[in-house]
Amino acid sequence: MTDSFVYLNHPSSQYQSFSILEKEIQNIEEEKENIEIQGGSRQEKEQQSEQQQEQQQEQQQQEQRQQEQQQQEQQQQEQKQEDREIIQKDSGDSGDNGDNLDCGDNRIKSREQQNTPRSRVCAFLKQHSSYDVLPVSYRIIVLDTSLLVKKALAALIQNGVVSAPLWDSSNQKFAGMLTVSDFINLIQYYYKHSSYSDALEEIEQFQIQQLRDVESRLDSPPPQLMSIHPLKSLHEACKLLVEARAHRLPLVDVDSETGQEMIVSVLTQYRILKFIAMNCKETKDLRKPLSEIKIGVYDNIATARMSTPVIEIVNLFVERKISSVPIIDEDGTVLNVYETVDVMTLVRAGAYQGMDLPVGEAILKRPEDFPGVHTCTLNDCLHSMFNLIRKAPVHRLIVVDAENKLKGIVSLSDIMKYLVS
Repeated sequence: MTDSFVYLNHPSSQYQSFSILEKEIQNIEEEKENIEIQGGSRQEKEQQSEQQQEQQQEQQQQEQRQQEQQQQEQQQQEQKQEDREIIQKDSGDSGDNGDNLDCGDNRIKSREQQNTPRSRVCAFLKQHSSYDVLPVSYRIIVLDTSLLVKKALAALIQNGVVSAPLWDSSNQKFAGMLTVSDFINLIQYYYKHSSYSDALEEIEQFQIQQLRDVESRLDSPPPQLMSIHPLKSLHEACKLLVEARAHRLPLVDVDSETGQEMIVSVLTQYRILKFIAMNCKETKDLRKPLSEIKIGVYDNIATARMSTPVIEIVNLFVERKISSVPIIDEDGTVLNVYETVDVMTLVRAGAYQGMDLPVGEAILKRPEDFPGVHTCTLNDCLHSMFNLIRKAPVHRLIVVDAENKLKGIVSLSDIMKYLVS
């Protein structure tokens, strides 16, 4: 114990202890420096590794872009070669180089036409369902076929609409549409076959389902029982409207559990075209004037004068299957337009005897919210028409010249047909 005690307190031992302590401190500092150096080198290595990865990614992306560019160039060359072979084959088959070169050029042009504003609008219609057109909140008026015509008319007027889907409660099925055309057929039939007093008495007890009997007596084909599922594309809905020459298309779904039909809503031409005007930016590229795209009717247009009796215009509606007749003066200047919906104004007032009224007087009975007559010229384009459709309810445009003289009529049907045909 003593030796050990002396040894610890000996000056040389104490010096030796301090030396050992200094060495340990020095070793610790060196290790710390080594750790810092190693830590720094790790960070540098990580940064270098990240830089290398970024460079490799950039290089890979560049190589991929080059490959895509080469593939595109190769496809273009193959397409050109294919076009040349088509032209050569056509010219060799017929021996007429000029005509078949034109034919080959037409094939090439047809491919270019696949990227026209018109085709892009069609692509837009194919991307959206019929359900997309419907507003967030809406109501629908559905009429039973057993309802009296006078009550159906009152329901339409009360709700500010001119048509409604029909429901056959006897078999729980969709039964078509009640439209202005049905009332016009009814008016024409009773005007020709009954006195005013008899017509009033019969109409008081007339049911909607009896309208089809009137159509058969007038040799008028029954309306098509057409509808579409809400999830079908807008393009398909437009094609159906164009082919059927219809202004509206009911959306009918089927309950997956019961199999029962459900009337969801009704698409109209105006609602579809307004949806395009509001949401499809491609309409801004529809810049070709009417004189070039040639849509609308310009020959054999049915017209009337201010003195023409309303019943004569009603007959034109039925015979020509049209929905409007321009009112012009003796010089051909457009004064107004009489539409099928205007007949509803007379029917609403019970003025069946008013069918002998001059159209100039009948027009004065229009409601105050009548939107007016929309006109355009042959220099106007579809882009400007879509701008108008976006702002106001439009169902047709009367084409006039600089002196406001009648040149033609462009209906919503014409616009829709041009877009999807």
